[in-house]
Amino acid sequence: MAEITAKMVSDLRAATGLGMMECKKALVEAEGDAAKAEEILRIKSGNKASKMAGRVAAEGIIGSFVEGGVGALVEVNCETDFVAKDPTFLALAAAAAKAVVIANPADVEALSAVEIDGQSVEDIRKAAIAKLGENMTIRRFVRYQTEGAIATYLHGAKIGVIVDFAGEEQVGKDVAMHIAASKPICVSKDQVPAETLEQERKIYTAQAAESGKPADIVAKMVEGRVNKFLAEVTLMGQPFVKNPDVTVEKLLAEKKSSVKAFAMFVVGEGIEKKVVDYAAEVAAAAKL
Repeated sequence: MAEITAKMVSDLRAATGLGMMECKKALVEAEGDAAKAEEILRIKSGNKASKMAGRVAAEGIIGSFVEGGVGALVEVNCETDFVAKDPTFLALAAAAAKAVVIANPADVEALSAVEIDGQSVEDIRKAAIAKLGENMTIRRFVRYQTEGAIATYLHGAKIGVIVDFAGEEQVGKDVAMHIAASKPICVSKDQVPAETLEQERKIYTAQAAESGKPADIVAKMVEGRVNKFLAEVTLMGQPFVKNPDVTVEKLLAEKKSSVKAFAMFVVGEGIEKKVVDYAAEVAAAAKL
């Protein structure tokens, strides 16, 4: 049997919000597999989503740039929130976003070589590091080129959204803001990844089976929950954040508008940040 450590239990508790004993039992049942343990807890507790997915664990900002029918978002990371607000760091993010639009680089490595005003993005990054004394990285970017229009929305520079749409400018802005608030995973239900839908169906089936109801009722329960899930995670199915009485799909139809694609970045999403125990460090230093 795999050893279940206190850290494993603590991490699973942080991911699910459930009790320590529940998390430990799930880890024992899953033989130490955290992902499987989380699935077990979801089945037993009915939790809709993992808190882990939304955890922000690094500093930095989202930069954006739009020119004509081309727009870009870029995530640039640093070590502290203090540096993330510095003008030199902000200029690095702005230069990187502009470089993405102008040069259409294939990846972050290619982006580093793009020149802006006579300097490569990499040179701008190194100069910022030398000035501010922190490590800085360009983590990722997305670029849209369209015959329609581009809308972007930045929420405090920590959340960035870009939308490829057709319609009035205000509609694009409203949809971008809605995406930042409601966090859909795709435009419509036919775009939901098959593996995601299969995983949700598996969990709903296990939950419904525990009700003890007949198989035909269980099947209807599962389909109902799947349809509710699709409405919750797709842009078209979500209630519009500024008017929950209508869905985004209905809003777009009323405005004779459409959304082709969107992307959303959250600073530090998916990055595990080292937790420093300063009290322990001071205590250890005092013993020297």
